[in-house]
Amino acid sequence: MSRRRRHVVGRCAAAALLLLASGIGPAVADDGVRPTDHDKIAGRPNQVRGDEITPNQVKAVTAGLDWLAKAQAPDGSYTRGNSGVAITSVAGIAFMAAGNLPGRGKYGDNVTKCVKYVCDSSQESGLISADNSHGPMYGHGFATLFLGEVYGMSGDEQVKEKLQMAVRLIERTQNKEGGWRYQPVPYDADISVTICQVMGLRAARDAGLKVEKDVIDKAIEYVRRCQNPDGGFSYVAGQGSGSGFARSAAGVASLYYAGIFEGNELKRGLDYIKQYTPGKGQAPEIEGHYYYGNYYAVQAMFLAGGDYWGNWYPAIRDQLIARQGSDGSWQGDVSPEYATSLALIILQMPNRYLPVFNGKGPGS
Repeated sequence: MSRRRRHVVGRCAAAALLLLASGIGPAVADDGVRPTDHDKIAGRPNQVRGDEITPNQVKAVTAGLDWLAKAQAPDGSYTRGNSGVAITSVAGIAFMAAGNLPGRGKYGDNVTKCVKYVCDSSQESGLISADNSHGPMYGHGFATLFLGEVYGMSGDEQVKEKLQMAVRLIERTQNKEGGWRYQPVPYDADISVTICQVMGLRAARDAGLKVEKDVIDKAIEYVRRCQNPDGGFSYVAGQGSGSGFARSAAGVASLYYAGIFEGNELKRGLDYIKQYTPGKGQAPEIEGHYYYGNYYAVQAMFLAGGDYWGNWYPAIRDQLIARQGSDGSWQGDVSPEYATSLALIILQMPNRYLPVFNGKGPGS
């Protein structure tokens, strides 16, 4: 599918959802096929039900985007928390999830400023990092994802150049186990940094850039080695650390974005995450990383489809709406800018504007 067609498909999906939220049209997916509760994992990925977008969701997103736009620094950055590249990238993704592109849409200028800041942070080595970053591969992964989405939907050649450099850096810094960690050297690895790189590579590949297959294959093997008998994932492979919500959500998302859409490891991982269904299961706040964990969990559930998505999204939607501040922001984790950006991405998952969230089938 071409970049232009992907964008048009995303726009049509979002328009259909708005109609459904208004009570116009039948409650079927935009491909005309009615989802069932008995579909297998990945048999019908990326299917919406038609009831995700509510008036309160629209109100929360509108207020959140307005707050995020006003919080942007003149140079386009969101630098609080010493993670300027990472937060600026997820803020840009949050704006794009509402249908904005560089120079297009209500927040098009905000996206343009995010792109400029991220591209200006690209170093000769290909690493995208601000000078004050203590764990640059986190930010690099988010920046690669952001630039991949921007290039895939705009065709900007200057963005493509920075994106290609970023992809090459990811490929050459993969460690022998198949993962990545804080620094751009092929030394050690953990599941949290690895998912950032896998998503960046997926976005670049979807945008038409070449990504070496053996890099993805090795990443899959590393992620699989992180899975524990209970279905959850360890932070580091082979060290016997226990499972946790955030890293398990990242592990399942890693498999999906690496191209794994069937298998027992996905089923066990999804069932582990279900224990943390917002408002119904264990509270992820006990281990921190609330927004980060739910950012990956909502993607995993979206790609799984069926009851996984149908039960998860309304729960996290309503919980986030209840947590939103009167000024439109969300608080917690790294900074308000970071929490607000991730909350907005989570809430806007049904829009399907972004190619990386569209979900590809087996063999893609």
